[in-house]
Amino acid sequence: MNTSHIQRGCANRVAADVSRRSWLKNSSAGFGWLALSGLLADRAIADGQTNSPAHFSARAKNVIFCFMDGGPSHVDTFDPKPELKKHEGQAIGAAAVSKRSQSSAGRVWLGCPWKFRERGMSGLWVSDLFPHIAGVADSICVVRSMLGELPLHGQQALLMHTGRIIGQAPSLGAWVSYGLGSENRNLPAYVLLNNDWVPNGGLENFGSSFLPAAHQATMLRPAGTPVDNIIPSDPHDLQQRKLALLAAQDREFARQSADSRAIEGAIANYETAFRMQSTIPEISDISGEPNYIQKLYGVDSDDSHQSLYATQALRARRLVEAGVRFVEITCPSFDGNNSPWDQHGLLKQNHEKNARVTDQSIAALIIDLKQRGLLEETIVVWAGEMGRTPHTPKVTPTCGRDHHVNGYSIFMAGGGFKPGVAFGETDDFGNSVVENQVDIHDIHATILHQLGVDHERLTFRHGGRDQRLTDVHGRVVHEILA
Repeated sequence: MNTSHIQRGCANRVAADVSRRSWLKNSSAGFGWLALSGLLADRAIADGQTNSPAHFSARAKNVIFCFMDGGPSHVDTFDPKPELKKHEGQAIGAAAVSKRSQSSAGRVWLGCPWKFRERGMSGLWVSDLFPHIAGVADSICVVRSMLGELPLHGQQALLMHTGRIIGQAPSLGAWVSYGLGSENRNLPAYVLLNNDWVPNGGLENFGSSFLPAAHQATMLRPAGTPVDNIIPSDPHDLQQRKLALLAAQDREFARQSADSRAIEGAIANYETAFRMQSTIPEISDISGEPNYIQKLYGVDSDDSHQSLYATQALRARRLVEAGVRFVEITCPSFDGNNSPWDQHGLLKQNHEKNARVTDQSIAALIIDLKQRGLLEETIVVWAGEMGRTPHTPKVTPTCGRDHHVNGYSIFMAGGGFKPGVAFGETDDFGNSVVENQVDIHDIHATILHQLGVDHERLTFRHGGRDQRLTDVHGRVVHEILA
């Protein structure tokens, strides 16, 4: 904040119109400011770091986003299409070609290698690819009519996360952090349970962009030290003195800046990092969880990728239990591909590998949240950035499916979403949406709605206008809400 306009009279007297925040910054070498920042960091009240409280009564408090990087095949998971098997090997024809799909008239239909069955009391269709998620079918709400913009990983991943195919905007998690803050002053509001690699679209998928830096994701890796430098190298009192020195330097820098929000965001990050030194190691350590819980998630698996994903899923539950607003889990890469579900070839082999890595842990997460009474207030989102083509260049034992955003499936569980239902339809071949089209802006608007936030009122002034997650798009999909 620029304080050059403040008038001072007698020595040590501060003008009456100065804010309490400025007074704290300008007294006791900044210790007062550090104290205030620490006490209220969970509300992120530094200038520009938070928006108004929830706009209306919320059904949910937290979100866990299970990001299926690369795009699982909708016609092999939640959208059964028996016509594909009947017409397997036949050319799709010009009428089936779409700019939202890697398609040409000479490609041929490809049937599903797995059997679909009606599951649970609801009769929701889930394929044998997901035996564990099939077991919680009565708890999930499947949307089968998602429509994307471009069949490219980077653009679709950015659209999924930021609402824009070009990025350059805050992620969904950053907006949730900005709008609601964290419920725990010792933890960030947005945590990314990553696997030491960056998905297509880059770190913009998890960034704060023009929002203050305090709202970007804090990354926790699955093995080893969860966060770099989380173990302090200095004694506690020395750290505090260093932090006070940084605050004093930043305060002086802020005086020279026309807009101090970025500087105050950095201060808030220092404070959060300081407090995380005790909380993050404790939450990341799952050894104290009962053996039956660890087995439920699959932590004991001989498959290292499954064990690591299970560890992250269990950490996700512990994080929302501790008050973190938004947690995202990415998939581990087992073949060097930074889009693990991207099976242009070896569809059956590698979709089964991905399912083996993630299926049990996601089902366990839903079960565990439910038995703890947390599912009602936690939205679990399962989604890739795209689906996959219901056709292929040639049917072979090693063929695959290509990029497809002309109709695909995602699901939500908990947080006031209708359980055991499927919403929307694609055509008989799963090639295009024919009923109740939904786009990612609608999903973003609906998630915010369940958190008590109006997507049209959650705004931040940037670039000469009020920016929002959904830009000028989006509607709340009330049909999928309980």
